[in-house]
Amino acid sequence: MILLDGKETAATIRAEIREEVDQLTAKYGRKPGLAVVLVGEDPASQVYVRNKERACEDCGIRSIPHRLETASQLELEGLINELNKDVAVDGILVQLPLPKGLDSQKILDMIDPNKDVDGFHPVNVGKMSLGLPGFKPCTPAGVINLLKRYGLDPACKKAVVIGRSNIVGKPLAMMLSQSGPCANATVTLCHSRTPDLKAECLEADYIFAAIGKPKFVTADMVKEGAVVVDVGINRTDEGLAGDCDFEALKDKVHAITPVPGGVGPMTIAQLMVNTLEAFKLHVGA
Repeated sequence: MILLDGKETAATIRAEIREEVDQLTAKYGRKPGLAVVLVGEDPASQVYVRNKERACEDCGIRSIPHRLETASQLELEGLINELNKDVAVDGILVQLPLPKGLDSQKILDMIDPNKDVDGFHPVNVGKMSLGLPGFKPCTPAGVINLLKRYGLDPACKKAVVIGRSNIVGKPLAMMLSQSGPCANATVTLCHSRTPDLKAECLEADYIFAAIGKPKFVTADMVKEGAVVVDVGINRTDEGLAGDCDFEALKDKVHAITPVPGGVGPMTIAQLMVNTLEAFKLHVGA
């Protein structure tokens, strides 16, 4: 069994980014800048933001935090407009979820697509669906990068994606089915209305679980030698758990991601990749 170590892989990616950032900073006279907007005091969001800020420091990227205890819709829109105009800001990330009463989609739509390092703007989603260059959502892009780093190519294989969210499931299904490296899979996008999910999974060479239910994917749902990527992270009485039953699956599969230490670190690493690409776009590198 191959353990797909996202933590180690992400560390390698950050080191590669740091080397390139140092070279570009010397050439262009400034570091890439990532503005992170956090509204409210959601504990999980605060942890995510701290992890992103640490990753920025590790990569030599300038973190530009905007922590707001409260903000009206107009105040937040005004901040986004300022960040869009700021030439020192290459990427803008608005930490979700926003507090109740704020229109998240309107805020995301306001971000300059060339600074949308989260890959959520409709322009970038449209480019992704057409196979055009643009920023891709960090979690599915991180998953693809992890597969590449381990030489696991889903081309001509059957892949099942469990979960149809706009953040993970839908974009991952699109990326896996497109033409290109680490793609060309035959993809089935499954969800809560799928009639026989177990039957779909048993046919899959690759399973990507992003449904938000702890240990949902069990050993009797996975065929021998499958590759399992667990995107879920759930807080349970026993601690953190993924969407897959890792202990039951580890001796049956060809490769699997752990939780934690699998997809999570790759998501943040991909954010750093996107920020570097945004910087290169803005300076003409």
